[in-house]
Amino acid sequence: MKDFLSEVDVTSPTAVYVQIEDQVRLAVAAGDILPSERLPSIKDLSDRLGVNPNTVAKSYRDLELLGILYTRRGMGVFITDEAPAICKRRAEERLRRLAKELASEARAAGLKSSEVRKIIDEAA
Repeated sequence: MKDFLSEVDVTSPTAVYVQIEDQVRLAVAAGDILPSERLPSIKDLSDRLGVNPNTVAKSYRDLELLGILYTRRGMGVFITDEAPAICKRRAEERLRRLAKELASEARAAGLKSSEVRKIIDEAA
């Protein structure tokens, strides 16, 4: 597993527990974390990130409720077999929402589709 959970931005308007959840979801969607792979323990991750263990526990609990993680008592926290499909679907849904916002703003600004595609290509 790549060391994707290495930092959070405590000054960000996005809550730390959400940042952790997002990092896990995106890493799973990208294939950086695979099904059955073990995540760091709550204590290890809270120490690494410098956050309260309850924050990490909340992230893990939320991800478990979404079907992305499962806990094996005494063994740790692992990625479910269904996680890649769940995470990819959620990423695609988010991108569709962002694309709709972008298209709406582009129309309001009078931009042509070709101009918007060029902007997206430059950003990618």
